[in-house]
Amino acid sequence: MKKILIMLANPDKDSFNGRLAKAYAAGAKKSGNKVKFLALGDLKFNPILHKGYKEIQALEPDLLSAQESIKWADHIALFYPTWWGTMPAILKGFFDRIFLPGFAFSFHKKGSGWDKLLKGRTAHIIATMDSPPLINCLILRGASERIISTGIFGFCGIKTKKKIKIGAVKNFSDEKKEKWVGKMKELGGRLS
Repeated sequence: MKKILIMLANPDKDSFNGRLAKAYAAGAKKSGNKVKFLALGDLKFNPILHKGYKEIQALEPDLLSAQESIKWADHIALFYPTWWGTMPAILKGFFDRIFLPGFAFSFHKKGSGWDKLLKGRTAHIIATMDSPPLINCLILRGASERIISTGIFGFCGIKTKKKIKIGAVKNFSDEKKEKWVGKMKELGGRLS
C-alpha cells in the first residue's frame, strides 16, 4: 500500500484534467492505496514572490497543509493543462511558494552542492494539451514536463517515473476522452 498525493493544477475541477485525476484516484483507492487529493484551485494563497527568495514570505495555512501532504506522500501524481507551452500560473506559483530551502532542498554551506530533501518519492506527470504531443515534443521539446521532472522534482529528489502527454484534446470525441479516463484509472490502480 502506498500513500498517494494527487495534485490537480487546473483551476477548474470539472475540467478534463479533473476527470483524469479523479479516475486515477479511484484506481489507486481500489488497489488499497491511501489517497489524498489536492486541487490547487481551491487553495487560498498568493502565488507571487514579492521579494523573490531574498525574503521568504510566510506560508498561508493552505500551503503549510500542502507541504504536509507532500511530506506524507510516497508518490505524487500531477495533472495539469499545457497553456502557452507550459504549466498554468497557479502551478508555477505553487512551486515558487512551497518548494523552499529547508523543505524541498538545502544548499551546502560550503561548495555548490545541495541535499534533496524530498528523496524517496516518485511521481507521474500527466499533461493535457490542445496541440498534438508530437508538436509539443518537436517545437517545445516537452519543456514544461522537463522543467517539472528535472528542474523541480528532480532537484528536490522526487523521481519521475512517467510523463504522459495527452492531446490534441480539443479534437477528442467523448469516446476518446473516456478511453483516457479509463487509462488513468488503470494507471492509478497499478501503484500498489
